[in-house]
Amino acid sequence: MAARRVRRRRRDAGGCRGEAGVCLDGSPPAYHLHRGSGGGAGGWVLQFEGGGWCNDAPSCAERAGTRRGSTRSMDSLEVFSGLLSNDPDMNPDFYNWNRVKLRYCDGGSFAGDSELRNGSSVLYFRGQRIWDAIISDLLPKGLAKAQKVLLSGCSAGGLATFFHCDDLKGRLGDAVTVKCLSDAGFFLDVDDITGNNTVEPFFRSLVALQGAEKNLNKDCLSSTDYPYQCFFPQYILPYIRTPYFILNSAYDVYQFHHNFVPPSCDPKGQWSHCKSDPGACSTSQIATLQGLRNAMLTALKPFQNEQGVGMFINSCFAHCQSELQETWLAPNSPRLHNKTIAELVGEWYFERGPGIEIDCAYPCDSTCHNIIPSNQEFGRGVSMPNCDQITKISFSLVNKLKDEHCYNNGDSGIHNGGPCMNIPPKFYSISLQMILYLSILHIAEQFIISYDI
Repeated sequence: MAARRVRRRRRDAGGCRGEAGVCLDGSPPAYHLHRGSGGGAGGWVLQFEGGGWCNDAPSCAERAGTRRGSTRSMDSLEVFSGLLSNDPDMNPDFYNWNRVKLRYCDGGSFAGDSELRNGSSVLYFRGQRIWDAIISDLLPKGLAKAQKVLLSGCSAGGLATFFHCDDLKGRLGDAVTVKCLSDAGFFLDVDDITGNNTVEPFFRSLVALQGAEKNLNKDCLSSTDYPYQCFFPQYILPYIRTPYFILNSAYDVYQFHHNFVPPSCDPKGQWSHCKSDPGACSTSQIATLQGLRNAMLTALKPFQNEQGVGMFINSCFAHCQSELQETWLAPNSPRLHNKTIAELVGEWYFERGPGIEIDCAYPCDSTCHNIIPSNQEFGRGVSMPNCDQITKISFSLVNKLKDEHCYNNGDSGIHNGGPCMNIPPKFYSISLQMILYLSILHIAEQFIISYDI
């Protein structure tokens, strides 16, 4: 199935690539769309893709040569599962809605608006304009007539959900039900185990480089002398007016590995076994990790009783749980008070229940899927699809597993799409459920928004 190219004239393009909504390398942005049907034709799920950030010229230049910075390096087909599945048994509340994945190629959670000449090339930080371009392209395709909308995202995409939630509501109007779901996007302003804060300077340099300040929440900006703070959800949430749902692990493996116990805090590798297997953590390490959970719960507490707020905060070692079928909705999915993530999100969105569940501390939850991939082949004794079948599925799943391996094993390129993202794809053993996951996927076509030259 070939990629369908959609040409449209951008009012702000002015015939100049540098002013259009483009990826880091100047290539046009893209999204994947799978049409809704029947009673779901008036519903839309929009999902921001995630994939870290870049905060300086070298990291952004490197990223621009990968699928995280260029549509030229992306596959034209994308796997849809979990929240994007079209199977009523796997996604009962949203399976027949229009489902869209916004591809991530700006390195700034769809918030930047600047450019940087880097030697003989130019880096384009156009995340905000990519958002504008995709929404403008979707409006005449039916989004303008939407009745119900769920804006979602995972990781850096989950962070983007907070940035654009109220904006989408404003564009669509009061007659449309708009709600937002952030999956693994609640990045904490938290000190690491040595008392230093490594994520704060990272976000500060990102906001400055990418010109994101002018696109951050205006009420948040007026409340602080430090604009970069408005890149952290805990400082934005008091000013978001649109209903939102926070799906996060209290022991989010990305934040555990890179913000709470970053490699700089562990030069001798004393945390390496604990990072690769929570069961290998010592008693003192588990006690230390409770500090991450406590910081998460403390930051969330002011919002728990607010109208329109939903939460699923479990104690699993995971990062992004709405995209994988095994964690979204399956016979052995993670549960809180016997409710899966899909069930609780549905209760919250359709107001069938309060929609808030917060887990007890690790290791109390026996339903967890602690998804920390290893760099081994798929497990022995499991029947594998052949290479042709994998090719038809596209390499998106392979890249997803490879990226998660990079995230979870501390390899270089975590924030910026560096060398780890450029290694040849491999398969990583997660679980039998991940193998079975291959059999319930469907593929969505890519739309590329071309600018006029």
